[in-house]
Amino acid sequence: MGFIGLGTMGEPMALNLVRAGVPLMVWNRSPEKCAALAHAGATVARSQDELFAHCRLIILMLADGASIDAVLGRGSERFSQRVCDRTLVNMSTVPPAYSQALGHTINAAGGRYVEAPVSGSRKPAEAGQLVAMVAGDAAPVAVVRSLIGPMCKEAFECGPVPGALRMKLAVNLFLITMVTGLAEAAHFAGCHGLDLAQFTAILGAGPMASDVSKIKANKLLQQDFSRQAGISDVLKNNRLVVDAAREAGIASPLIDACLDLYVETESLGYPSDDMIAVIRAIEQRTQALA
Repeated sequence: MGFIGLGTMGEPMALNLVRAGVPLMVWNRSPEKCAALAHAGATVARSQDELFAHCRLIILMLADGASIDAVLGRGSERFSQRVCDRTLVNMSTVPPAYSQALGHTINAAGGRYVEAPVSGSRKPAEAGQLVAMVAGDAAPVAVVRSLIGPMCKEAFECGPVPGALRMKLAVNLFLITMVTGLAEAAHFAGCHGLDLAQFTAILGAGPMASDVSKIKANKLLQQDFSRQAGISDVLKNNRLVVDAAREAGIASPLIDACLDLYVETESLGYPSDDMIAVIRAIEQRTQALA
């Protein structure tokens, strides 16, 4: 099996495969990111061509469609050489329309394409507790589901491509609006002089509590903005949701409001902070009212 893309999510996902005993060849555009995988026992390919030559199933965990196209050589004669008789598993979050078009080109070149985006951030990735949404033809989907267990606690079949990515965007809509609402609630509490430790405890004891809310509320309490899901990454996902809503003619008032806040947070100089740093944009709006 091959794995391309060892970023914030890809590295722990690939490590979990190796630790589970999966023979894995990896490649990353920044070679230094391969060190941890090599130490864990993965084979490091010298180029993507070497990886495609040795692997029949390749997982892609890349930043965007342009990165995927570059790795696959899409639009060049190397594309068919790299994808023919291979199963390409896209675990990246990209626009559904892009994914659907990519699947068509891979299938036309004699390959097989499966979407398998995941819900979760760095910590669930490290723990092998991601939730996968899988879409594609039945046979390759069954193969992929049998292989992703070390990375994911559950996998849900979402029909044909791009059903998995549309489902991922729906999940992201809830996640982004929920965490942004938590940040606004904490800001409201703090501005009224309430005890934020008590606020956090009440949230954790009540019906709104979840693993995400507990982690993010504690990060706010500790003023810990270290990255789990970064502002820029969340902004990218927020834009994908908004774009998909516009394409479908769907009203999306909450995620539209979040988009403005994440744009503001990034522009304030917090692109790599955790998404809970969206409170910085809310604080700035309050200051503007003074």
